[in-house]
This record gives sequence, C-alpha cells and structure tokens, in this order.
Amino acid sequence: MNPAGPLLAVEHLTMRFGGLVAIDDLSFSAARGEITAIIGPNGAGKTTAFNCITGFYKPSSGRIVLSLGSQPAPEEVDALTASGRRSRATAAGSIFLLERMPDYEVAASAKVARTFQNIRLFPGMSVLENLIVAQHNPLMRASGWTVLGLVGAPRYLAAERQAIDRALYWLEQTALTDRADDAAGDLPYGAQRRLEIARAMCTQPQLLCLDEPAAGLNPRETAGLAELLQSIRRAHALSILLIEHDMSVVMEISDHVVVLDYGQKIADGPPDSVRNDPRVIAAYLGVEDREVGEVEAEIAR
Repeated sequence: MNPAGPLLAVEHLTMRFGGLVAIDDLSFSAARGEITAIIGPNGAGKTTAFNCITGFYKPSSGRIVLSLGSQPAPEEVDALTASGRRSRATAAGSIFLLERMPDYEVAASAKVARTFQNIRLFPGMSVLENLIVAQHNPLMRASGWTVLGLVGAPRYLAAERQAIDRALYWLEQTALTDRADDAAGDLPYGAQRRLEIARAMCTQPQLLCLDEPAAGLNPRETAGLAELLQSIRRAHALSILLIEHDMSVVMEISDHVVVLDYGQKIADGPPDSVRNDPRVIAAYLGVEDREVGEVEAEIAR
C-alpha cells in the first residue's frame, strides 16, 4: 500500500432502491497510483457503486472520501463529516466527501473522471473537438465567461493553445492523431473506446473511473487497451478504478481487486489471491452458499 494512504476510501456504503438493497455495507480503498478493479457477476452492484462514487447516485448511507495530497488524519475527515460540508482544504491537500457532491462537482472539483459502458461521445463533432470540449471549464474561466474569449484576450488565447496541445498529446497517446479531423461517430468501435479514455484524461483527473472499457473489443484491441492503461498509470502516476468482466484484463493490469456479489463484498486483495478464493469461484459459477465448501475442496485437490 502506498505510504501516503489511499486516494479513495469507501466506508460502509449502502444503496437502496425502495426495498432493493443494491449495495450492502461496502468498504474498500483505492491506493494512489494503482489500478483497482471491481468485479462480480451480472447484477452484483458494480455500476451502482460506480454511480455513487462519481455522484450520479446519492447513497442511502456511508462515506466516500477522496484525499488529494497527503493522507489526512482521521480526525480531519471526521471534522469535515460533522461540519456538513462537502470538502475542506488542509495543509497537505484537500478532502472531498463524494457522497455529498453532485456529479459535475465530483468531476470539476474532486478531479474524478469516468467513462461509461455505453459510449457517450459527441458523434457529430470531430475527434479533436471532443477532446477540446472536455476542457470546457478551464476555457470558460479563461474567457471570463465569454467576454474575454470574444475579444481574443491573451489569457484566453493561452488557455486555448494549452487545451489544443493537451488534446493533441492525448491523440498521440491513444494512436488517434491521423483521425483528428474525422467525426467521432465514424471511428471504429475500438478507436471510440480509446477516444473516450483520451477525453477523460483531458480533464486532468486524479482518479479515472472506467466502466467496462474492454466491452465489445476483440482480443487485439483488448491487449492494446491493457497496454494503454498501464502506460497512463506509469507516465502520470494516475489512480484507476475500473469495472470489468474480461478477467484477462483484470488479472493482467490490476494491483487490487474487489469482488461483489449481490451488493456485498466477498473478496478484496491482490489478483492472485482473489482468483483462487472459493467464494469468488462459487459466485461466478452460480453455486449456492452451502456449496462453497465443495468448491474449496475441489480446488485443494
């Protein structure tokens, strides 16, 4: 574990939809500069947990702490919780309680970016325009909310140049430079997946959340995705949280794996230990709880 402590700490998270408990007392952490995967059978609650972390859902109970900078002392987090506020600046950085923040503030203030299982590009815009639109907030601030942009103020022109340079950098990193002027909707499916990641990275996140990034990819594209995510993590010391069904991707690139089943955590640890956990194997095989012992015995043979 990183000595600076986790970037993200999910504490006793519960999400109810009427009488349905989608997430039940979930706790886990995501370390700085590591790739953490959330896996589990269909309906396990993975996307619900993601939606709580990224502000799309307000959880029924629990705390989601994001710490930028050094790890805050527990009393600092408790003081923020008691204050009723969403965030607090400290001498070492900032603390955010994501469960109190709407999605746009999670992205803009806490620097959490996400992609979706279903691709959500602007298909009629060019590939380059999709990446510049992702930088809308800093461009608007530099424009003085349009006035300085209209008159071509130096501050705005500098921000515009920086946005274009950042977009070009991520086009190069995702092998999309030669498609910069093409409509995003005209890209092959695998290239659209890479463009979504590039667009998220243009927001300069501290935590990148990926919802099934390998869905629909062929084996060659999947291998390329795994290489891309590892290179991003190495080059930018980025923390990545992902949901993924492709176990080859999870086991290859993850430092830490959290397994959910029916909204509850059943395993949490390094990929090798999770891979051999009888409860995980039983959940994926769809066996009853009483049969877990039989699965464990079979593994021991």
